[in-house]
Amino acid sequence: MTEDIVRAMGFLCLGSRFRRIGERLQADTQQIMEELDVSLQSAQYPFLAAIDRAGPLTIGELAQAVGITQPGATRTVSQLLELGYVDMQASTEDQRRRLISLTSKGQELIDYSKKSVWPRIEQAVRELCGDLSGPILQQLAAIEDGLAEAPLRRRGTFGKEKQ
Repeated sequence: MTEDIVRAMGFLCLGSRFRRIGERLQADTQQIMEELDVSLQSAQYPFLAAIDRAGPLTIGELAQAVGITQPGATRTVSQLLELGYVDMQASTEDQRRRLISLTSKGQELIDYSKKSVWPRIEQAVRELCGDLSGPILQQLAAIEDGLAEAPLRRRGTFGKEKQ
């Protein structure tokens, strides 16, 4: 059997390992969504959730809320517009600002998801993480906060004397 090099390399490949875990979680989430007849990509859900929680948002605000780039948010919003889950209108206070809001179809999906889809996914992930020691969500938040405070290139001392 071939060695799992990403696992074996520990901290050196932590980003690759997180990505692998994230891709697996999204793929498994997608399967649950398909079983429950949700015609959406799992990566699009956070956008609808952000609008549901905060109300209408600009593309920039959505990008920030979901933690991706503005071009990535623009692509996802375009897909959601095409699917009829969101609408884009000029702000009443500033015509230059375009606000993304849920359509009635989008709100119906959110309501269904809160009742049937999200609890199932959350329960499955909780079960997956249930036997882990330590508060994993707090640990992940600490990693994200730490990266925001100082990226990897500013950490550690190895090789800094050459910079």
